Amino acid sequence: MYHTWMRYFTPSPVHHRLGLVCLGVGLQHGTLPAVGPRTLDHHVALVVSAGSGWFATPEGRRAPVTAPALIWLVPGVPHHYGADPDTGWDECFVDFTGPATATYTELGYIEPERPVVALADPAAARAVVGRVARAARRGNPLLEVETGAAVHELLVALRRARADLAPDGDPVLQALARDAFQPLSIAEHAARHGMTPAELRTAVRRGAGCSPKDYLLGIRLGRAKELLAATELPVAAVARRVGYDDPAYFSRLFTRRVGTAPVRFRAQQGRTVPGGWSQRVPDPDDPPMLTSGGPGGAT
Repeated sequence: MYHTWMRYFTPSPVHHRLGLVCLGVGLQHGTLPAVGPRTLDHHVALVVSAGSGWFATPEGRRAPVTAPALIWLVPGVPHHYGADPDTGWDECFVDFTGPATATYTELGYIEPERPVVALADPAAARAVVGRVARAARRGNPLLEVETGAAVHELLVALRRARADLAPDGDPVLQALARDAFQPLSIAEHAARHGMTPAELRTAVRRGAGCSPKDYLLGIRLGRAKELLAATELPVAAVARRVGYDDPAYFSRLFTRRVGTAPVRFRAQQGRTVPGGWSQRVPDPDDPPMLTSGGPGGAT
């Protein structure tokens, strides 16, 4: 016996321009019938949260699937899979497509070369699928945008849930972030971890989806923006604070990557306040608010 619930959608061309659109959602459990062999023209993220089964590669080899696990179905690649005929499994899935899938694949969030991925905890991903299912109610005027936004969230949740990666990055990424403002070359960063530059590039791309240079640059420029917006430090001082001894090079790099010069960014975004900005991350469940006591009651 098994239970199946699913909905399918047809987003308009305008919605496709959002980058990702949801084409369908389903929740099933039990001794489900095998799927395929078949080939799709879109992506599917299938999360198995309980039970076990199998997945057949295009070459015909069967790989075991043991919950919790993620099965990637990608366009143009034949697939064939099924739950164990005796015990079954509990699955949920989201069908999606859009031009942003290429970028998510490049960043390592979608892995066509690894169709079966072990998960540490599927709860967050299942919660996102649940929101897609609730959005799928008949007559929802926000259906396409709401479900499309959820696909982005699902890809992040699945990346965090991977059993082979720490949710917030491995120790190498944490160390790079800690040392990001030191004027070190990629080779020097690699040597600090007993790695070759090639090994460091592989580790960072696997964990962050980009090169070490881009990973460090994102951290440096993010901090530079904060200093430009929240302080009156000269641009040269900001450059030194984030690891650049040559302020002219920093300005060129900032302008090329951000799209505006540091002085222009400061003019647009400056928010200097007495005492500076708070360094404490606000609690999302208890954000800073004006109290009911009137002006001056900020918390």
